[in-house]
Amino acid sequence: MIPRSVLIACDAFEGLSARRVGGAIAGGLAGGGWQTDLFPTALEDDLRSEDRELLDSLDLDARMRRGRAVVLAPRRLRTPTPAATATYEIATRARQGGVPAYVVTAENMLDPFGARMFDLQLILEASDQPALRAAGRKLAKLI
Repeated sequence: MIPRSVLIACDAFEGLSARRVGGAIAGGLAGGGWQTDLFPTALEDDLRSEDRELLDSLDLDARMRRGRAVVLAPRRLRTPTPAATATYEIATRARQGGVPAYVVTAENMLDPFGARMFDLQLILEASDQPALRAAGRKLAKLI
Protein backbone atom coordinates (compact mmCIF):
# COMPACT_ATOMS: atom_id res chain seq x y z
CA MET A 1 0.00 0.00 0.00
CA ILE A 2 1.28 3.47 -0.90
CA PRO A 3 1.67 5.60 2.23
CA ARG A 4 -0.31 8.81 2.62
CA SER A 5 2.79 10.85 1.99
CA VAL A 6 3.59 13.76 -0.32
CA LEU A 7 6.96 15.27 -1.30
CA ILE A 8 6.90 19.08 -1.26
CA ALA A 9 9.67 20.78 -3.26
CA CYS A 10 9.49 24.48 -2.45
CA ASP A 11 11.21 27.77 -3.07
CA ALA A 12 11.11 31.03 -1.11
CA PHE A 13 8.20 33.37 -1.89
CA GLU A 14 8.16 37.15 -1.40
CA GLY A 15 8.74 37.60 2.35
CA LEU A 16 8.56 33.84 3.13
CA SER A 17 11.43 31.38 3.40
CA ALA A 18 11.21 28.07 1.53
CA ARG A 19 10.63 26.30 4.86
CA ARG A 20 7.67 28.57 5.68
CA VAL A 21 6.17 28.08 2.21
CA GLY A 22 6.53 24.30 2.52
CA GLY A 23 5.37 24.34 6.12
CA ALA A 24 2.17 26.20 5.26
CA ILE A 25 1.33 23.78 2.44
CA ALA A 26 2.24 20.83 4.68
CA GLY A 27 -0.06 22.21 7.39
CA GLY A 28 -2.98 22.17 4.97
CA LEU A 29 -2.12 18.65 3.79
CA ALA A 30 -1.79 17.42 7.39
CA GLY A 31 -5.40 18.41 8.04
CA GLY A 32 -6.34 15.81 5.41
CA GLY A 33 -4.20 13.13 7.03
CA TRP A 34 -1.18 13.47 4.74
CA GLN A 35 2.42 13.16 5.89
CA THR A 36 4.93 15.34 4.06
CA ASP A 37 8.59 15.23 3.11
CA LEU A 38 9.85 18.81 2.74
CA PHE A 39 12.48 19.45 0.07
CA PRO A 40 13.46 23.17 0.09
CA THR A 41 15.37 24.10 -3.07
CA ALA A 42 15.88 26.91 -5.59
CA LEU A 43 13.19 25.95 -8.12
CA GLU A 44 13.33 28.99 -10.42
CA ASP A 45 17.04 29.16 -11.17
CA ASP A 46 18.47 27.75 -14.38
CA LEU A 47 19.59 24.20 -13.69
CA ARG A 48 23.29 23.37 -13.90
CA SER A 49 24.86 19.90 -13.90
CA GLU A 50 25.91 20.31 -10.26
CA ASP A 51 22.27 21.04 -9.36
CA ARG A 52 21.22 17.73 -10.94
CA GLU A 53 23.96 16.03 -8.93
CA LEU A 54 22.63 17.70 -5.78
CA LEU A 55 19.10 16.43 -6.52
CA ASP A 56 20.56 12.95 -6.96
CA SER A 57 22.66 13.18 -3.76
CA LEU A 58 19.54 14.17 -1.79
CA ASP A 59 17.82 11.04 -3.11
CA LEU A 60 15.06 13.02 -4.82
CA ASP A 61 13.82 10.17 -7.05
CA ALA A 62 13.49 7.65 -4.21
CA ARG A 63 11.86 10.22 -1.90
CA MET A 64 9.42 11.14 -4.65
CA ARG A 65 8.44 7.54 -5.38
CA ARG A 66 7.87 6.79 -1.67
CA GLY A 67 4.96 9.21 -1.71
CA ARG A 68 1.73 9.44 -3.59
CA ALA A 69 2.44 12.81 -5.23
CA VAL A 70 4.85 15.71 -5.61
CA VAL A 71 3.83 19.29 -4.83
CA LEU A 72 6.07 21.89 -6.45
CA ALA A 73 6.01 25.38 -4.97
CA PRO A 74 8.03 27.79 -7.13
CA ARG A 75 7.38 31.48 -6.51
CA ARG A 76 6.86 32.00 -10.23
CA LEU A 77 5.83 29.24 -12.63
CA ARG A 78 7.08 30.00 -16.12
CA THR A 79 7.65 28.16 -19.36
CA PRO A 80 11.03 26.44 -19.15
CA THR A 81 13.97 27.96 -20.95
CA PRO A 82 16.42 25.77 -22.88
CA ALA A 83 18.55 25.64 -19.71
CA ALA A 84 15.49 24.38 -17.79
CA THR A 85 14.81 24.93 -14.12
CA ALA A 86 14.68 22.69 -11.06
CA THR A 87 10.87 22.92 -11.30
CA TYR A 88 10.98 21.49 -14.82
CA GLU A 89 13.54 18.83 -13.83
CA ILE A 90 11.51 17.62 -10.83
CA ALA A 91 8.25 17.64 -12.83
CA THR A 92 9.98 15.62 -15.56
CA ARG A 93 11.33 13.11 -13.04
CA ALA A 94 7.86 12.83 -11.47
CA ARG A 95 6.28 12.13 -14.86
CA GLN A 96 8.95 9.56 -15.71
CA GLY A 97 8.49 7.92 -12.30
CA GLY A 98 4.71 7.79 -12.59
CA VAL A 99 4.22 10.23 -9.72
CA PRO A 100 1.55 12.93 -10.21
CA ALA A 101 2.79 16.52 -9.83
CA TYR A 102 0.81 19.49 -8.52
CA VAL A 103 1.92 23.13 -8.27
CA VAL A 104 1.25 25.90 -5.77
CA THR A 105 2.73 29.18 -6.99
CA ALA A 106 2.45 32.88 -6.24
CA GLU A 107 2.40 33.67 -9.97
CA ASN A 108 1.38 31.35 -12.80
CA MET A 109 2.93 32.54 -16.07
CA LEU A 110 2.36 29.29 -17.99
CA ASP A 111 0.20 29.11 -21.07
CA PRO A 112 -1.85 25.91 -21.62
CA PHE A 113 0.91 24.36 -23.76
CA GLY A 114 3.49 25.04 -21.06
CA ALA A 115 1.25 23.37 -18.47
CA ARG A 116 1.02 20.32 -20.73
CA MET A 117 4.82 20.26 -21.07
CA PHE A 118 5.10 20.02 -17.30
CA ASP A 119 2.31 17.34 -17.20
CA LEU A 120 0.81 18.94 -14.10
CA GLN A 121 -2.37 17.71 -12.47
CA LEU A 122 -3.36 21.11 -11.06
CA ILE A 123 -1.91 24.61 -10.65
CA LEU A 124 -3.04 26.67 -7.65
CA GLU A 125 -2.06 30.29 -6.97
CA ALA A 126 -1.30 31.37 -3.41
CA SER A 127 1.15 33.95 -2.14
CA ASP A 128 0.80 34.22 1.66
CA GLN A 129 0.70 31.68 4.49
CA PRO A 130 -3.11 31.51 4.86
CA ALA A 131 -3.55 31.03 1.10
CA LEU A 132 -0.74 28.43 1.01
CA ARG A 133 -2.39 26.53 3.87
CA ALA A 134 -5.74 26.69 2.02
CA ALA A 135 -4.03 25.35 -1.12
CA GLY A 136 -2.65 22.47 0.98
CA ARG A 137 -6.17 21.72 2.27
CA LYS A 138 -7.51 21.68 -1.30
CA LEU A 139 -4.72 19.34 -2.41
CA ALA A 140 -5.39 17.05 0.56
CA LYS A 141 -8.84 16.36 -0.91
CA LEU A 142 -7.56 15.81 -4.47
CA ILE A 143 -4.43 13.70 -4.13
